[in-house]
Amino acid sequence: MTMPAGDWGGGYVTDIAYLPGYLRQHSPAHLHCACLLGGVTGIETAPGEPFSYLDLGCGQGFAALALAASNPAWRVTGIDFNPAHVAAARALAAAAGIGNAHFFEADLGTLAESALAAEVPEADVAVLHGLWSWVGDRVRAGIVRLLSSKVRAGGIVYVSYNALPAWSSALGMQRLMREAGTRLAARSDRRAAAGFEIVRALYDAKAQQLCGSPFVQSLIESFDDHQRAYLAHEYMNSSWQPQFHADVASAFAAAKFDWVASAQLLENFSPLMLGEEAQKVLDRFDEPLMRELVKDMCLSRSLRQDVFVRGARRLAAAERDEALAEVMLLLACREEDFAWEYEVPAGKATMERGFFGPIVAALAREPRRVRELLAIPGLPRRDPAGEVPGGSAEGSPRWPCQRGDPRAAEVVGMLVGSGQALPLSAPPCEPEPQVGALNEAAARRFARVDNLTSAMALATSGTGTPFPCPMIELLVAGGLRAGEKSDPALWAQTLAPGSPPEERQRLAGVFERILKERVPIWRRFGALPRDFVL
Repeated sequence: MTMPAGDWGGGYVTDIAYLPGYLRQHSPAHLHCACLLGGVTGIETAPGEPFSYLDLGCGQGFAALALAASNPAWRVTGIDFNPAHVAAARALAAAAGIGNAHFFEADLGTLAESALAAEVPEADVAVLHGLWSWVGDRVRAGIVRLLSSKVRAGGIVYVSYNALPAWSSALGMQRLMREAGTRLAARSDRRAAAGFEIVRALYDAKAQQLCGSPFVQSLIESFDDHQRAYLAHEYMNSSWQPQFHADVASAFAAAKFDWVASAQLLENFSPLMLGEEAQKVLDRFDEPLMRELVKDMCLSRSLRQDVFVRGARRLAAAERDEALAEVMLLLACREEDFAWEYEVPAGKATMERGFFGPIVAALAREPRRVRELLAIPGLPRRDPAGEVPGGSAEGSPRWPCQRGDPRAAEVVGMLVGSGQALPLSAPPCEPEPQVGALNEAAARRFARVDNLTSAMALATSGTGTPFPCPMIELLVAGGLRAGEKSDPALWAQTLAPGSPPEERQRLAGVFERILKERVPIWRRFGALPRDFVL
């Protein structure tokens, strides 16, 4: 197919910007927990100590900047192919006064062999989000060469990608959407919209390849929930190619990387993922890659978030438990909002109040290390039969920790895996200037009425870990930092002046709830001063 004039991206979407965002899996503290749950040595961070972080395909740089603002002693490097992204990232860094983040424009397919590679520092942690299965073989090979030369021994790499076999039933839908959209429009976001119209028309016409898969149906039904820019970057790249986990692991193995865990922590506990019969099949294999293939055959795991280590050092059970006991946690929600049960693929995960109740109460007051939590008087001990007293999945009480005391893994896995606690490098402190400046500048630059649910974060001070939140919370926190009057009705009118009165009223109600429920948590994490009052 002939590329339009001026298309220098080689089939990758470059005419519209990728959306800003942040995931908790970007945090080295989170990746450290994933490594420990995978039974290998992680990588601890401490305030004031040097640390090098590399973000490949950094987009507009928000995630890299949130980490840089939260860790002023770090050296953060972002690299992207799109010069508009790099320019936007540098502008945001300048607006927030962040001097420890640097952004480079480069082709990742050739960077490892270029003169610019000398300016890329050796990394302790590297992340690739929204990149691996959206670029071609040449770029993927270049990424592996770069990581081989730039990630230190013992360093961690996080990579996300569209996974097979979950996406196998949607290959035709993506091809149809891209081919139709390319013929009906010029700009990528309009191509995505035009292509989806064709997909929807055939879906309504009961096209067998669209209606025969629950996964495809769920994708089609969710299209209206996504911004066009997201749909363009997700579906309109010519090299779009979902991957089998084993093939990704093989590619990284060429650079001496070992797959160690899923960054989605709950996925590392197979009894939460698989039913009893599937668990019996899984238990026939010891080899990790084969076990992951069994899981992928049983789950609708469309996005894999894998953690690799360049030279994994295996831990004995007691060593793993000791390292997990040193993890510091802080509750990321109000104690009264804590979810004691939630759905998992194997059924319903339940956190027993007798075990987790005192732990949650302690973490609502202050950050605590897991060993301190396990020392709370009266906590249940491990059941001699091998069951874990604090958490289970219906019909499947087994966990991967069969030796030693599994309670440290249980606390970290359930609390951090459910997103209700965050791992910290240290207790929070009063916000440093760049923290508030980034939150304010990012809110001003990115928040719009059509993206208020986008995954973002607040930079924090002391903890080393940004606080994940939707865009609307970043908007509120940025406004408070800028000295705006906390007026939900005025905010709703300013954000959505042309919206119907009922929509502005709904928005005002959301703002009121955020002010009441979230501001105390932001103070707890060092995103706002401790003495901040509305």
